[in-house]
Amino acid sequence: MAEVSVSRFVPTTPAELETFLTPATLVEYEGSFAVREARETPEGVVVLADGGGMEIELAFEPREEGLRYEQRRGPLERLATTLSYRAENEGSRVELRSTVATGTPPRAITDRVAAWKRRGELRRALSGIAAEFE
Repeated sequence: MAEVSVSRFVPTTPAELETFLTPATLVEYEGSFAVREARETPEGVVVLADGGGMEIELAFEPREEGLRYEQRRGPLERLATTLSYRAENEGSRVELRSTVATGTPPRAITDRVAAWKRRGELRRALSGIAAEFE
């Protein structure tokens, strides 16, 4: 298992981010999957998406200052991500933290490659979010 974390200043308030960021929006900004469906459940939102010949199902739950989501079904053995934001200067600090595991030997190498790819997705998401408010 490998962990990655990225953060970025975004020139908007946490309240505006909370309104703007939806599970579907976040998946689209990551750039690897296109959202097919987002549905409400008693626990949160479930997003079904596909891309590159793969399908993924992500379960989202709201947090006080962000979202947490986990892969229910998809290409990895484990994928869990937390999005958080807090006020900073005259905007917000947005952070994405993710844990990935491929389940494919040799794990030390494959998990590191998956983390490298995941870091790119998280950076892409932050760039897309920031661009909306610049």
